[in-house]
Amino acid sequence: MAITLVCPACGAVNRLPAEKLAAAPRCGGCHKPLFDGHPANVEEAGLARHLKNDGVPVLIDIWAPWCGPCRSMAPHYEQAAAQLEPRMRLLKLNGDDAPGTMTRYGVRAIPTLLLFKDGVLVKQNAGAMTAEQIVRWARQAVA
Repeated sequence: MAITLVCPACGAVNRLPAEKLAAAPRCGGCHKPLFDGHPANVEEAGLARHLKNDGVPVLIDIWAPWCGPCRSMAPHYEQAAAQLEPRMRLLKLNGDDAPGTMTRYGVRAIPTLLLFKDGVLVKQNAGAMTAEQIVRWARQAVA
């Protein structure tokens, strides 16, 4: 079975066999890794592209540079990416630059995590979490 993945570097949609997911796949366009163990920064248009095309669950951290809890959670989210990828795509979205997303999903506090499966929101959590909590929460939500 084939899945599609959006390249976080160039935005190209890549199609690959699902069994190749763990084999460090690279983008067919720019040849950069499709997963590098770090969350990718996106804007609203990039988020929409990932939600429409990624064949793995998508976890989004909505944050802001002025937010203390967001800054304290950032290294934990990085650690979670190293554990959850490539079975899940981790993204970061600056809420100050994403009013449409904030409104669409009723985000009233940051940091907020949004977890999507097949482009549909399956779980949402407001407040800072540790890497262990993020990993456990995300894995349970898509199980």
